[in-house]
Amino acid sequence: MNVLLLEDEYPAAERLQRLLLQAAPEARVAAVLDTVDGAVAWLTTNPAPDLIISDIQLADGLSLDVFDQLVVRSPVIFATAYDAYALRAFKANSIDYLLKPIKLTELRAALTKLQEWQQPAAPARQLESLRDSLPRAERQYKTRFLVRSGEQLLPLPVGAVAWFQSRHEVTTLVATDGRRFVIDYTLEQLESLLDPSQFFRLNRQYIAHLQAVQRLHPYFNGKLKLDLAPAPSEEVLVSKEKASPFKNWLEG
Repeated sequence: MNVLLLEDEYPAAERLQRLLLQAAPEARVAAVLDTVDGAVAWLTTNPAPDLIISDIQLADGLSLDVFDQLVVRSPVIFATAYDAYALRAFKANSIDYLLKPIKLTELRAALTKLQEWQQPAAPARQLESLRDSLPRAERQYKTRFLVRSGEQLLPLPVGAVAWFQSRHEVTTLVATDGRRFVIDYTLEQLESLLDPSQFFRLNRQYIAHLQAVQRLHPYFNGKLKLDLAPAPSEEVLVSKEKASPFKNWLEG
């Protein structure tokens, strides 16, 4: 089984490859691509893979744009931190829609679903299967964090969070009043727990709340420099590839 991976985060791509080989030892990763343009070029010049596993957000846009530009016959498993694009995924031969962090059991179940789809009776089950793979409309995002302050544990509402920072494998929550708390979550885990209309993954080190973003400044090579409140001790940059999605997010 030849598999094409579309993922712009190197650690996530490495982890996904490990999970894939555990779930399907016969799988061979044909390519790992991190851009829409790269995916379009590869699919145009190579035989169709047996399966595509794709994140939604790639370095230069949404992977769904690939399926808008090309007729792709390969089945697709979406593996993403965002559940807002599930309906568009229906149009892209989607057989499942997994939210990060992906579990081995979930990937195995998706591959089992792929095998079922390849059976002659599969078309009759496709609509029900796709409906079941959609995230629930009533999905509840995290509303508070239990943080340690001295010898006490305090419940902190999500609305009191300004931004999260990851440094040396330690994640720090910074509150709107400037207090800092170390929490036991990675940024990848937080992406799946936080409401994407309120929080944005700025780069590999930061996730920010909408209200924490004060100003944007043009920076070198199409990047953006941000002023956050409370102010971090270092520059916070948004890459050229993420600049447009970030502006769209700010505009709502």
